[in-house]
Amino acid sequence: MFQKAIVRTPGQSMVQGITTAELGIPDYDLALEQHRSYVYALEACGLNVTILPADEHYPDSTFVEDTAIVTRHGAIITRPGAESRKGETTSIKTILASCFDVVAEIHSGSLDGGDVMMVGDHFFVGLSDRTNAEGATALIDILNQWGMTGSTVNLNTMLHLKTGIVYLERNHVLATGEFLAKPEFVPFSVLPVDEDEAYAANSIWINDKVMTPAGYPKTRALIEKAGYEAIEVEMSEFRKLDGGLSCLSLRF
Repeated sequence: MFQKAIVRTPGQSMVQGITTAELGIPDYDLALEQHRSYVYALEACGLNVTILPADEHYPDSTFVEDTAIVTRHGAIITRPGAESRKGETTSIKTILASCFDVVAEIHSGSLDGGDVMMVGDHFFVGLSDRTNAEGATALIDILNQWGMTGSTVNLNTMLHLKTGIVYLERNHVLATGEFLAKPEFVPFSVLPVDEDEAYAANSIWINDKVMTPAGYPKTRALIEKAGYEAIEVEMSEFRKLDGGLSCLSLRF
């Protein structure tokens, strides 16, 4: 069960964030409103939320998930693959040092937190444009030192691993696209997200509730049929920056 979350308020510079989505420039005021709703949803799931101030130096810094991996043994500071995001880890390291007795750090390769999916004490690490084999190996070495395990998954089309697959506990994964055929996920009960609702594959499990993007009724029905309470959150402005629900928080 999760008890806490860390989020960062979007800065006005988010309109200059990295994107391949071709959905237009985010509406900053609407993004702030949606971010507040996101925080309310985290609180409705029973989490104590720490809200970090906006950092205008880093347009993508509201996507805090990419800066760290949090485990039951400690936190691991990542090494973001996009050059413009590397400085985001400094402030995250400071806040996580106040939450965990042990904070490790990736010093080689590249690794985005969005490429890491935790399943108990095992961590799947996506090899993507943002995470390379060197970064994945560095992470897995730390996990092994802490008595946990990790394995890599090759990505062909997705930006991040969790763009297309998330673990919902109770052996369920919500998946779409290339992940429906990956042999690594055969042991799981796969909830297949239709291609026309692929964005909703990035939902998040929190204390037996599932936060899911608003506007994807088939995916919500799939989640509820599997026995979870679904909480919808509007994400239109973050989607314009290739961002999903999991990207906006660190949960532990």
